[in-house]
Amino acid sequence: MDYFVIDGPTPLMGDVRIAGAKNATLPLMAAALLARGETRLANAPDLRDRRFFLDLLRELGVAGELANGELRLDTTVPLTSHTAPYDIVRKMRASIYVLGPLLAAYGAARVSKPGGCAWGPRPVDLHTAGVAALGAEVTEEHGYIISRAPRGLRGGRFRFEPVSVGATCNVMMAAVLARGETLLENCACEPEVVQLGEALVAAGARVEGLGTRTLHIEGVSSLAPLRCTVIPDRIEAGTFLAAVAVAGGRIRLSGCRLDHLQPVLGVLRDLGCTVASEGDQVVAERRGPLQPVRVITEPFPGFPTDMQAQIMAAAALAGGVSRITDTIYPDRFTHAAELQRLGAQIDVHDGTAIVTGVAALQGAPVMATDLRASAALVLAAVAAHGRSEVRRVYHIDRGYERIEQRLAALGAKIQRMSA
Repeated sequence: MDYFVIDGPTPLMGDVRIAGAKNATLPLMAAALLARGETRLANAPDLRDRRFFLDLLRELGVAGELANGELRLDTTVPLTSHTAPYDIVRKMRASIYVLGPLLAAYGAARVSKPGGCAWGPRPVDLHTAGVAALGAEVTEEHGYIISRAPRGLRGGRFRFEPVSVGATCNVMMAAVLARGETLLENCACEPEVVQLGEALVAAGARVEGLGTRTLHIEGVSSLAPLRCTVIPDRIEAGTFLAAVAVAGGRIRLSGCRLDHLQPVLGVLRDLGCTVASEGDQVVAERRGPLQPVRVITEPFPGFPTDMQAQIMAAAALAGGVSRITDTIYPDRFTHAAELQRLGAQIDVHDGTAIVTGVAALQGAPVMATDLRASAALVLAAVAAHGRSEVRRVYHIDRGYERIEQRLAALGAKIQRMSA
């Protein structure tokens, strides 16, 4: 099992190009099931999660490959299976995305209840209730979600409570081929949801209200294969911005969508970093001491929960007391205990982390518990005095392309080792 050895502290200097968004790629891959033919996704990232999802699609009978940054998925031949098996689904919660497309296009889906990051209960009730509102019969048997719509899905009305990115994507994919009109309320309007909707519209779907809380969908009988370029990964961009806040230095990001980054840029400035942006580039610099911040995670356009851990790593070195509240996943703080091993002072109460800044972090062995927690630990280790070992880095490989190589190019002393 791979792990990182990191010697710090090291300031970061240089350029980084942001990859395609993991959280946009996975639902787009699922949407390939809605059409016959070859879906092409340009700027697709080479990530562990993307590979897992491709394994799942191949299990269903889809032919696919990634070459030169373009992912091609061929659904010309009818699927050989409608089952998403436990052995694959347990590795990645996003596997649930095949539920809606399989129901819409084939009238049946058998999907194992998902696994993924090891923090907190994240039920799939909204996914199943949403497709049920479109006429699907849904039961659970032996750890599998069994869904049937032998006469096809029909338009309906459904309200997401609470807002859910994954469920919005799943039910939208189901609704585009349902007979009649569908009204979805309290929808997620994250950029990844908008991209999925725009790609579906370009393929022939009729969806209105993208980027708002209400979607009006008129079902169509068929779609053309998808053709799109995956948007830049706003969480990867935010992670590198947080890295320069934690470690100091100056970096320039290219290939960004500034309209997707505003909440993170605001917090970065509050921390005491200087930020300049133009076109698709962001230049961030931190020379002086960090300032304490107050952060509350919220659905887009608020501050993303997927950046909470990385900002906590920066707050650990800020002069004063920071408060970080996660309203999306109030128990998403497993990284706090591992940051404490590096010398951070953090108390967690009722969905809020109270972080008292320290003068310096100290190197130590730590254990990653999920994707974004692993990123926070790597950033903290780059800034810590002495040697750190970050274990279970397969988590970080799920969402970041070769992050150790890219940090090393910025000056970090980081190596991937095999146990």
